[in-house]
Amino acid sequence: MSDAVSRFLRSWTRLRPDLDLSTMAAMGRVLRLAALMNNITDDGLAGAEVTRPEFEVLAALRRSPDGLRPRQLTRETIASGASTTKRLTRLESAGLITRTPLERDRREVQVRLTDRGRTLADTLFAAQLDREATVLAPLNTDERAQLADLLARVLAPIDRA
Repeated sequence: MSDAVSRFLRSWTRLRPDLDLSTMAAMGRVLRLAALMNNITDDGLAGAEVTRPEFEVLAALRRSPDGLRPRQLTRETIASGASTTKRLTRLESAGLITRTPLERDRREVQVRLTDRGRTLADTLFAAQLDREATVLAPLNTDERAQLADLLARVLAPIDRA
């Protein structure tokens, strides 16, 4: 089996045979898979009314029926505060979310999906699961579970969410 990372490894092995490239074999594939999956998702959302980062906001809100504050959305989507603000403004203008000032501190807002936003999030999420299933099709059910478990072990110590 050959992929881009295999080519990179062969090149580095020739250039630097003194280095342990085992981390690159795993991390290179994780990073490449993430980048390619982002491209696949972007292509899948091309006809939708939201971008991939906006979809991530909708998905985070859909998982949180009581809504989230912008700071929480920033953490959930691993984005900058400025990016989150821009996305919220766009989603609110599209009628997909509402921002309601909190009673105890009017400077803070609670962000919630509108009915239209909830319907769109559900539709887009189902389509995303189909795209992910297609990408993972070379793996059987047990292999998918094993991959998920291994990635969770690597991610747990560094994920601050």
